[in-house]
Amino acid sequence: SGDYEDWLRSWLDLCAPLLKNSASVYICGDWQSSSAIQRVGSEYFNLRNRITWEREKGRGAKANWKNTAEDIWFFTVSDEYTFDLDAVKNRRRVVAPYRVNGIPKDWSETAEGKFRDTHPSNLWTDITVPFWSMPENTPHPTQKPEKLLAKIILASTKLGDLILDPFAGSGTAAVVAKKLDRAFVAIEADENHCLIAAKRLDMAGR
Repeated sequence: SGDYEDWLRSWLDLCAPLLKNSASVYICGDWQSSSAIQRVGSEYFNLRNRITWEREKGRGAKANWKNTAEDIWFFTVSDEYTFDLDAVKNRRRVVAPYRVNGIPKDWSETAEGKFRDTHPSNLWTDITVPFWSMPENTPHPTQKPEKLLAKIILASTKLGDLILDPFAGSGTAAVVAKKLDRAFVAIEADENHCLIAAKRLDMAGR
C-alpha cells in the first residue's frame, strides 16, 4: 500500500546517506510487503537479487497455502561491493562422483565422504527458525535465526566492517556481528527487546 511505501521511505531517507559507497543493503519482508520493498528499495539502491528463505514454522491455513517463506531483497549502493563467495559456498554430498584421468572433478574426498562446494543460490532451505528449546530463542515475534544473519554478514562484509541494523529487535544481527568480529550499530525502539539484545550480546562476549 501507499502507506507502507511512505514508511519505507521515511527511514531509508535517514539511513541511505549514512552508507558507504561499497555498502550492501538487505531488507526482509513477507509476500504482502515484498513488491513494495522491491519498488522503493530500487529508488535508493541497485537491486541485485531476491533471496527467499524457508521458515519451518508457519501458521496453518485452511483456505490458503501455508505461509512458510520470507523474501530478503539484496541491494548495493554502487557496483563496488563485497561478495565473499568462498565464505558462503554450500558443501553438498556428491551422489555421482566424476573423475578425469582418475582425479576428482570439482569435488574432494574426506574421512566423512565425498563433497562438492557449490555456489550458493537465492533459495535458502537449510535455516531453522529459533524454536523455544534453542539457546538463541527469544520472545520476539519475528526473530531471525543467527545462521540467516551469518550468511548475509559473511557474504557482504569483511572483518572489522561496520553493520547498521535500524530495526534490531532482539539483537540477532548485532550478536552475529560480534561473533564474526564485525562492528555494529543497532537501533531498537522497544525497551524490552533492547534488554534482551543486551543480554544476548553479553552472552556472545563470553
